[in-house]
Amino acid sequence: MEAHQSAVAHLSEEITRFYTSETPFWIYHGSTNCTRQISLDRSTIVDTSNLNHVLKIDPKRMVVLAEPNVPMDLLVQTTLKHGLIPPVVPEFPGITVGGAFSGTSGESSSFKYGYFDRIVNSIEIILANGEITTASQTGERNDLFNGTAGAFGTLGVLTLLEIQLIPAKRYVALTYIPVEDTKDAITTLRECVAAEKQPVDFVDGIQFSKDSGVVCVGRMTDTCNHTPQTFSGAWDPWFYMHAQSRCSSGSKEAPLTDTIPLQDYIFRYDRGAFWMGKYYPLFPFSFLNNTFSRWFWDSFLHTRVLFQSMHISNRSQKFIIQDLGLPLGIYPLWLCPLRIWRDVNFQRLRKGGNGDQLELAINVGVWGPGPDNFREFVDENRRLERRLGELGGRKWLYAHTYYTEEEFWQLYSKVEYEGLRRKYCAETLPNIYTKVKSTEVEFPRQDLKATWHGLYGHLLGYKVQYLLSGKKGKGD
Repeated sequence: MEAHQSAVAHLSEEITRFYTSETPFWIYHGSTNCTRQISLDRSTIVDTSNLNHVLKIDPKRMVVLAEPNVPMDLLVQTTLKHGLIPPVVPEFPGITVGGAFSGTSGESSSFKYGYFDRIVNSIEIILANGEITTASQTGERNDLFNGTAGAFGTLGVLTLLEIQLIPAKRYVALTYIPVEDTKDAITTLRECVAAEKQPVDFVDGIQFSKDSGVVCVGRMTDTCNHTPQTFSGAWDPWFYMHAQSRCSSGSKEAPLTDTIPLQDYIFRYDRGAFWMGKYYPLFPFSFLNNTFSRWFWDSFLHTRVLFQSMHISNRSQKFIIQDLGLPLGIYPLWLCPLRIWRDVNFQRLRKGGNGDQLELAINVGVWGPGPDNFREFVDENRRLERRLGELGGRKWLYAHTYYTEEEFWQLYSKVEYEGLRRKYCAETLPNIYTKVKSTEVEFPRQDLKATWHGLYGHLLGYKVQYLLSGKKGKGD
């Protein structure tokens, strides 16, 4: 803890200087799974990238202390050594615990536990005036805790999290239940979540087309009576392709089941980034539909490298990438039931009436190519945002956000949010609208230019992959 305390003290001094000079600053984490284009001025950033350590695991209390830039794969590897796992683990290994807390992350266990921030007991945070303090979910400064969850670092600088753990098992027995349209999928999701005779640990779904989908139901187990199905190896299938195949081979009355190593299940969408990898501009549309091509390019097609390539090449500006409560005419769609606590923070879905908890919401992941014309692309996103608001839904703000400021604050609680910023001296920080709004940078119109941008991003992505591998040359 001594090294952690020293690093936090140094950050506190730096933040105090910004506060004294009334200079807004941004936080640099060293990596991102956000899909917006990001550009930072080195003179106005606070670099927290070295806060990337798991500090302590307490098996008796079943908690882990982790710094905010600990990625999910490291967190899982560390806790599994003690036979434990966080109840909610976002699906990409490079997502950090701080990013999951500040950015509203959920996964297939969220129907039971809620968002990632609901499994965090307490946080250490540096306020914008340099004060180091703590906040907990149910105790001291719980308004700061709940406000910081989903606020994208606009209330302070997160430096430590205490995260709950549960007993882990070696495998997940995953059953693929075929469904027809989205209505059938949502009905099946609700039935699986409500199952009492055979309670489940994980539930999500994929809608492959208007009239074909699958609901995936998982139970942790230590039993494996046949060869495990894996998704982490270069020769393994991408999960969504495998799920579609298993769905086609089974039936609703007799669905097929795989036994999957726990870590392979948790990060099953890493290779190919759900299905977005197949849209990469270097390849013809169907190029990655064969096993050899996916094997040959495997190092480039994990989410860490794909996100880096996407940002360098500006390719995210050509795709609709949203987490919503509504489907569009884009397939596949990811369907994930979420347990929502009402009024926990300003970003949550809202509902009248009494009680601490909403019934399940359905998160719909919409990830696919948008219109080629830039203005049509923006208009399509704007139409989606407008319709979502009309139906009482919300979008997770890691993605493209095209609301005007007035529209944004009609959906999200400005009074509550600004009250927290005043109370905790955060008014010199960029506010959340400033941070999440998309900068309308027109994407390249010529396919050849776009391809070269993609190649450049891909090569830089390979550099990142090389550095992540830990290999060093003689001159390093």
